[in-house]
Amino acid sequence: MKKILVLCTLIIVAAAVSLWRAAAKPARFGSFTGAPKAEVASVIADPKAYLSRTVELEGVVSAQCKSMGCYFFFRSGKNALRVDLQEIAMTAPMREGRRARVEGQTVPYDGGYQFFANAVEFE
Repeated sequence: MKKILVLCTLIIVAAAVSLWRAAAKPARFGSFTGAPKAEVASVIADPKAYLSRTVELEGVVSAQCKSMGCYFFFRSGKNALRVDLQEIAMTAPMREGRRARVEGQTVPYDGGYQFFANAVEFE
């Protein structure tokens, strides 16, 4: 009887682990190319210097799109940079408050600028 109970417990644990792994959202989208790193504050301060230039940024995710996760913001002081994920992760996992690394380019957006991501990795 003990063997059956132990076997059933192991099966339940294995099934739970498999289900959790299947349901877990991936933490990396797109392909990183090894672009040079830039500071979020620099891109916010002078976005024209980064137009059509692929760079890598790191920061803390803030104000992520609540409906699908398709964009978020990196902040530098009171200023923010919108990071668009539409092309690579239309339904990105919610990661507000966590660090992220993105690679992409600054592009014109709604009278200002945003960072259009080619790759993103969430911690």
